[in-house]
Amino acid sequence: MLAKRIIPCLDVKDGRVVKGIHFLNLRDAGDPVEIAAHYSREGADEVVFLDITATIESRPIILEVVKRTAEEVFIPLTVGGGISAVEDIKQLLASGADKVSINTAAVKNPGLIRESSKKFGSQCTVVAIDAKLQKTGLSSDICHLTSDGKWEVYIDSGRTPTGLDALKWAKEVESLGAGEILLTSMDADGTKAGYDLELTKRVSESVDIPVIASGGAGNLEHLYQVLSEGKADAVLAASIFHYGEYTIKEAREYLRSKGIIARN
Repeated sequence: MLAKRIIPCLDVKDGRVVKGIHFLNLRDAGDPVEIAAHYSREGADEVVFLDITATIESRPIILEVVKRTAEEVFIPLTVGGGISAVEDIKQLLASGADKVSINTAAVKNPGLIRESSKKFGSQCTVVAIDAKLQKTGLSSDICHLTSDGKWEVYIDSGRTPTGLDALKWAKEVESLGAGEILLTSMDADGTKAGYDLELTKRVSESVDIPVIASGGAGNLEHLYQVLSEGKADAVLAASIFHYGEYTIKEAREYLRSKGIIARN
């Protein structure tokens, strides 16, 4: 069994780390360079840095912030937001990113996934999928959603529905060469009520590449649930780490106590 990964996420807006609920009502959480460096020292497996307004503001990602972050972080750094072409990916990797996360641009131009994987390798080509349940006949528990409908893919930081089925899209991005999927439940995001286990499980079972579960972490049990029941390969979390509720060490020790193999 491959070791599971614990990955803090830094959503960045106007050069500051922010956190909201359902992608809205953002509040400040600190300086991205300082926070990323803290997680690197604390022993996180990776750090994800997402410039959440770069795409909707039609501007490139803040490369200078990425460079400064990369200088302070000695674990894999994934960067996303504002990527629209292969040249953007090249610049991010040159600035110190180890992986790039593509979302909106991947939906609008799926060929970008193939280009990236061929030019830079599938190992650094991550496709982010923001999915929202189309609610028809579901239970009230967000962690155990059951539905006769589907999860729809959204782009532009959760603002624009695409009509794409999340499971079908996950399979397609794998076939195009993505090496990893960053899967965010928009329904669960920021609620701290737990990950969407059903969504995560279905996507994880439908592809052979690693799936990073995102959206909804409120306690350490939630991490365990999505890695076991949800069959995710890694957990992404923000609030529980940013505001000091838990440390990376505590999360790793808890998972090990529950039989989940975590990296050292």
